[in-house]
Amino acid sequence: MGVENAPTGRGKESARGLHKATREEERKVEAEKGSELKKGADRFEERSKRSDGRSAGQKQQ
Repeated sequence: MGVENAPTGRGKESARGLHKATREEERKVEAEKGSELKKGADRFEERSKRSDGRSAGQKQQ
């Protein structure tokens, strides 16, 4: 859930914390990997293939 979509102040605070933690984790992984992680659809496809060697489209067939 996005920060702006959270219905309560507590939810907005929680969403901000999750967003911050995710950014920190991504930076850590990129530093270990030595390059940036793919973004958007490319990242989705990369993670799908990494899980079992098949693309998302192949899994739906």
